[in-house]
Amino acid sequence: MPNTIKIAMLLGLLLLGGCGDPPATQNDVPVKTYKHAMDGAPGSLDPAQSASLYANFMVVNLYDTLYRYKYLARPYQLQPNVAAGLPEISDDGLRITIRLKPGVYFMDDPAFAQGVGRELHAHDFVYSIKRHFDPASRAQGAWLWQNRIEGLDDWKVAGSDYDTEVEGLRALDDYTIQITLIQPFPQLIHTLTQAYAAIVPREAVEKYGQMLSSHPVGSGPFRLDSRNDTRAVLVKNPDFRKEPFDLEDEGYDPASQADLGLHVLQGKIPPFVDRLEFEFITEDAARWNAFSAGELDFIKVPVSQFDHVLSTRSPLKLSPQLGERYHFEASPESGFIYTNFNMADERLGHHPDPHQASRNRALRCAMVKAFDWEKRNEIFFYNIGRVFPGALAPAVPEYDPDADISYNRRDVQGAIELLQANGWNENTLPTLDYGFPNSVTERQIFEQFRNFMMDAGYPSSKIRPMIFATYGDYQRAYSQGKVALINSSWTMDYPDAENLMQLYYGPNASPGSNSANYDNPDYNRLYEASAAMSESPERTAIYRQMNQMLIDDCVSINGISRTLLFLWDRNIIMKPDRSFLGGYFMRFVDLAEPSRAAP
Repeated sequence: MPNTIKIAMLLGLLLLGGCGDPPATQNDVPVKTYKHAMDGAPGSLDPAQSASLYANFMVVNLYDTLYRYKYLARPYQLQPNVAAGLPEISDDGLRITIRLKPGVYFMDDPAFAQGVGRELHAHDFVYSIKRHFDPASRAQGAWLWQNRIEGLDDWKVAGSDYDTEVEGLRALDDYTIQITLIQPFPQLIHTLTQAYAAIVPREAVEKYGQMLSSHPVGSGPFRLDSRNDTRAVLVKNPDFRKEPFDLEDEGYDPASQADLGLHVLQGKIPPFVDRLEFEFITEDAARWNAFSAGELDFIKVPVSQFDHVLSTRSPLKLSPQLGERYHFEASPESGFIYTNFNMADERLGHHPDPHQASRNRALRCAMVKAFDWEKRNEIFFYNIGRVFPGALAPAVPEYDPDADISYNRRDVQGAIELLQANGWNENTLPTLDYGFPNSVTERQIFEQFRNFMMDAGYPSSKIRPMIFATYGDYQRAYSQGKVALINSSWTMDYPDAENLMQLYYGPNASPGSNSANYDNPDYNRLYEASAAMSESPERTAIYRQMNQMLIDDCVSINGISRTLLFLWDRNIIMKPDRSFLGGYFMRFVDLAEPSRAAP
């Protein structure tokens, strides 16, 4: 064999021997990796389209917002993020002035001159909010600010020219933002914690267009390294601002949080890990198996494992064997699960003919009566969910314990009689598409729903599954009004009941937050009358009146607030969150042992 061939073969073997995963160290320093299980995958990573909890978790790690919530404070408290402090608010509540921190930089990217990220300025925030009112952005967050900011809705009507100034949304200089409201909106600062409010550089939007959804360019603590349908990897942004962690400032409570090991974070510079690995595993069994095998550091425990995880159900206590390996937290859900009727569908929703509108209401109410919340809670929520009528969830002070719980009580005979009295039978009943993302659990939930309806005489063939590959695909479909029966959940964006009431406000219809497309003039009027109010007995009375309207109109089969169980490895130093703090907590995750490096 010629020597040249031998040499080539030897080189080839050497090259093959060098293939594989990257080493677990960088300059002999262990790579700290946190592996987080998610039960769904995000759609777009463009903040203007971050309409799901899954997208929100990633976006707030890639981009910056003006405000966030304190990591450890409960109840939740607002905290400046890239804002220099809390806002200055005029006496009439209409003019809000926000100062920015200097020295916040977008990450390096070819979108910028010489590929070097520039400083984040006030005009970047103005641009980012305008994008929600530009039809070309296909944005889904305008509902947070529509009819709130002076001139912004008119800017959209006039053609969305970014070089035209909006009177109520101005950059006074590089570090000063001024927002002028049409009327007081006490929740405005809370909206500026949302992924929708993340700050995007115009250069990146103009360079990448729709590809920004998979090529984020932000100033957050991490940058995107890779992403596919099953996982995403984020790596530390080396240019993230240096702000030492302060336990007291983040609301640390040693009485309830001492066991989490958080005291070692004092004075360190976040982010504390080098890599975030998000695993998108929709199947409960697969997600649990990966966690049990040590391939994941955190999991929201599937209900199918509650018996294995808990030693007692009342109170909720972790089994002693698992307690040796994992931290545990039981977290009441800040929100609820529902099945909305698409009220824009004239077969079962709003209808211009009053007689048909009345028949449609009877159809919806019959379906509400046919639904069995006891079975749903028992089989899918371990009987520890809280069932309640309407949209005022138990998490808010406005929750009405005296609301008519009969709305949630199954009455099959009443459903049958209501259908018959309004001319509905197996021939006249409409064929309805029930949407859900593809997973075994979601399929089981659908089959249970269809069986409930069949008990009231609804033909099986007329409740059809409408299956989507991912939750992001499903969310886009119902946001476009393509689904008749929308089974989903709402996790509150901020700790104020207004965030629940706006779910059924007419102008928030698809692609906004009102996936039911409910449009009741009386409900809208009450919502608008209460919009400038802070929490008060007067507002509570209005909200409870609005809640009763939702019940009377049978807008939704709702609802149940789950109790979520979290497990995470004892070597992981953190307090996880799936509510208002959301993905913000990940910049503060640390590893107790350097040996837990990425393999």
